[in-house]
Amino acid sequence: MERFDLVVIGSGPAGEKGAAQAAYFGKRVAIVEQAERPGGAPVNSGGIPTKTLRETALYLTGFRRRAIYGVGLDLSPEINFDLLRNRAASVSQTASEAVRANLERHGIELVHGIATVTEGSTVKVATAEGDRSLRAEVILIATGSRPFRPTSIPFEDPDVYDSDTILALDRIPKTLVVIGAGPVGCEYGSIFSALGAQVTLVDLADRVMPFLDAEVGAEVQSCLVDLGIRMMLGSAEAEVVRNGRLHVTLPDDTFEPDMVLFTAGRVGRTQGVGLEEIGVAVDSRSRIVVDEEYRTTAAGIFAAGDVIGPPALASVSAEQGRVAMCHAFAIPFKETVDPLFPYAIYTIPEIGVVGMTEEAAAGAGIDYEVGRSRFSANPRSLIAGTTQGVIKLVFRRDNRRLLGVHIVGEEAAELVHIGQAVIHADETIDMFIHSTFNIPTRTEAYKYAAYDGLQRLAGRIIGVRSTAIEGP
Repeated sequence: MERFDLVVIGSGPAGEKGAAQAAYFGKRVAIVEQAERPGGAPVNSGGIPTKTLRETALYLTGFRRRAIYGVGLDLSPEINFDLLRNRAASVSQTASEAVRANLERHGIELVHGIATVTEGSTVKVATAEGDRSLRAEVILIATGSRPFRPTSIPFEDPDVYDSDTILALDRIPKTLVVIGAGPVGCEYGSIFSALGAQVTLVDLADRVMPFLDAEVGAEVQSCLVDLGIRMMLGSAEAEVVRNGRLHVTLPDDTFEPDMVLFTAGRVGRTQGVGLEEIGVAVDSRSRIVVDEEYRTTAAGIFAAGDVIGPPALASVSAEQGRVAMCHAFAIPFKETVDPLFPYAIYTIPEIGVVGMTEEAAAGAGIDYEVGRSRFSANPRSLIAGTTQGVIKLVFRRDNRRLLGVHIVGEEAAELVHIGQAVIHADETIDMFIHSTFNIPTRTEAYKYAAYDGLQRLAGRIIGVRSTAIEGP
């Protein structure tokens, strides 16, 4: 029996950062990882590989630059695919090595094997060299999530993929049906459309990503249609069968795509961990139930990250891991996870949101106003040729306090942090008016969105939506 202060199962963001937090404060820590490389889904099958595919696709195809300059790379699909796969693999490997280096820097023992939690605060690990028993004061379960796989979808078909297996595809399809118009489906749909595939996006919902501000969601949907993506929204559940060719059948249409990508939901990766035997409760989606301190229903066992459910963001997962371990060991450092976290969705163009939507403000009974500025009026965007999208501010009418920022456009995932900082500071949209921004930059769009909002307050704009208004 090997003794540790903490044993972590899973080396994704929650596991890595939780382990590092405890080790930094002098705890002896081991982290168990089943995969060959540490880093979890964000490094090996999710965030980093997907975003690398996006950037590589944009670069290799000269996407959008062709219309501006009339030139671009014209590589065969086979060469494009090899370059895409090699680049994604290279970046993923580098990111995994960074995780490994962080564990080594903190003196954390990395154990490769399959972990099972047993009675007595013990983790049994089946390794290639034999079984090990790790006993710990605290156990952190950070096993992440996996794609939801309904029995109605024939995943055994070699041309039917989920959001994990799509990274192992062997060619760029000419035609692709994506089932699920959430963030993952929209991201992959826009990537493959940029690569030249004819993409059809199917979803039961009547709009893409319904959690977005409705106006911004409509803007995203318009951008995806401009990419050439066909939308089949508000439709009944799709039937996928193989009859010589793949057939995707909807009530009013049938498709014969080269490939199908199913991205509708994820479930907790909790099977085989031994949770039921030790009294750890899970919900209907196999997600671990925790309290506000990330304690499970079993004493001494905590959980964090995607395994406890939404928002399924690497940034939030990392913070959950840190906070959980501060509570576990009474470390006076981090007590809560920032409730004002930003979302970034890497479609083409990007989406960045933080704070309240217009619908949420109305639902809360807040007397609010909005300000907008389109990137088509932004000099930096005009220079770059990335004029799609809008920045939208939601703020209180009475004191002009900023409530939410919603951005569709190039670098939206970066730009949204400016709005996050202003909301955190409980500042007004006047801060954008009084600040001096470099010209030309996309950041300057904040100023003109604020001018637009002030003019609406003054009653100078009536019934105008999604229009860039220049201030003084």
